[in-house]
Amino acid sequence: MKIIDLTIPLSIATPPWPTYEPLQVKYFKRLAPNGANGQLVTHSNHVGTHLDGEIHFHTPGKDIAELDFDFLVHEGVIVDLSDIAGDYDIYTSDMIEERVEVKEGDILIIHTGYHHYGFDQPTADEVRYMVKHPGPDREFALWCRKKKIRWIGVDCGSADHPMNTIIRDWMPRQAKEADEHFLAKYGKTVAETFDAGKYQLMHIELFPHGIIHAECLGGDIDLLLNQRATFGCFPWRFVDGESSIARIVAMVDDDRYEELMAIKAECELTKYGDVAGARNPHLHEVGRT
Repeated sequence: MKIIDLTIPLSIATPPWPTYEPLQVKYFKRLAPNGANGQLVTHSNHVGTHLDGEIHFHTPGKDIAELDFDFLVHEGVIVDLSDIAGDYDIYTSDMIEERVEVKEGDILIIHTGYHHYGFDQPTADEVRYMVKHPGPDREFALWCRKKKIRWIGVDCGSADHPMNTIIRDWMPRQAKEADEHFLAKYGKTVAETFDAGKYQLMHIELFPHGIIHAECLGGDIDLLLNQRATFGCFPWRFVDGESSIARIVAMVDDDRYEELMAIKAECELTKYGDVAGARNPHLHEVGRT
């Protein structure tokens, strides 16, 4: 069994979700004269690859420490929607089931392709990453409940559509763009589509049912498009934690790993050694058989 990392690099340049505290690091001791280096680290729980816990939005829910490995590690599938869901688009359960088989109780990871706009990528665009990525409507949330999805992962800033969050008020120029897009494509404005009763539905309507999600996945996710694997999410054993920075990985057998690494060897990589997916369009065909 070998590991493929689906985690983005964490540094002071990693953007947190808008208005959340970024990572801050400073040395409080150095080798000279202390004989060791030591650092102080400050951050919110919503920077880099992280797992939103139930109590992030659901007061009587579980904290991060209560999530057992049976829940965090399980079989699942990565679905690639990057060629059919672009800026401000809505994705649906039908789009997913047309491409992969989602089994009851699966972990579901959604590849929107927007991790290609992450800070570590050669095509970095922080506004597009956080503010323009596609997202779902209530239909998708109800489908997740029906499928008893274990947890969801997304390779962008939020599992909710950004225009179904407070970002709609914070970014009026982009909200205007989204309105124009919604009217042209869906025949309704953003406010008509995402009324107050749907606000942050992926958080508010799913967390009470134990269906939580991880955000800001990336790493070598492009190697596993439309493929099944065993996935693991490893947050801190964080008592009273509403969410947690996490390491998220896919686990594959040795032969499959060698095949995937041979593909990676032909790809352009980021400066941190991950596949730079936007520059390797053939990867989008790897999992489509």
